[in-house]
Amino acid sequence: MPYSFILTETHDQAGLIRLNRPKTLNALNRPLMEEIVQALEGFDADDSIGAMVITGNDRVFAAGADINEMVEASAVDMLLTDNIGIWDRIRGIKKPLIAAVSGWCLGGGNEVAMMCDMIIASETAKFGQPEINLGVIPGSGGTQRLAKAVGKAIAMEMVINNRTLSAEEAFRFGLINRVVPVEVYLDEALKLANELAARAPLAVRAGKEMVNQAFETFLTEGVADERRAFYFLFSSEDQKEGMRAFIEKRDPEWRGR
Repeated sequence: MPYSFILTETHDQAGLIRLNRPKTLNALNRPLMEEIVQALEGFDADDSIGAMVITGNDRVFAAGADINEMVEASAVDMLLTDNIGIWDRIRGIKKPLIAAVSGWCLGGGNEVAMMCDMIIASETAKFGQPEINLGVIPGSGGTQRLAKAVGKAIAMEMVINNRTLSAEEAFRFGLINRVVPVEVYLDEALKLANELAARAPLAVRAGKEMVNQAFETFLTEGVADERRAFYFLFSSEDQKEGMRAFIEKRDPEWRGR
């Protein structure tokens, strides 16, 4: 089917999804999120596809959520629209999912990458959760998955002090699988996807499910708590100030209320 914000391809037994909002650095708005999930579910149901890859471009994977969609939203607006709930469907994908990351991978972009089963990164990749600069916190599982991936100390610094990890740091802390030259990061991800596709499908599916279960036994509760906290922050003055300052390209003036 035709898409407006992504491009899809097949490479042997690998399905590829390219985020395609270059003018906004692949900012994640609701239509883009819906298209990603639809494409993933389509590949998941296709017997000729054994694994999937999500990527952006050499400059950016995704620079975060589309702030224009949220700047004037209230806590009730966020709860009722529940845009983030779309991502829950990614957890239902049965086949292996790989993120191929180059350049900036921030906020919601980093959360999408962490929803994948593996991450292949170029040497230029940068990973971060800068929501604190907007007066909010990650709302798509970022606090929970990041802490499980890199540990409390690094996750705390990334979430509440906007620390950004280089590709080498992300590899050292266990966030990603490998770092390769920018010229080959996508090829490496597709190669890995086809290697997985060539293995016993039922065993791959069971292996993915069990490894995820080991990490997600209590993740559902944590993500639910995180989402409530994220939505609640949209009742704060700091959220409005942070997002307006971002759009107006100025430094925010925090008020703590």
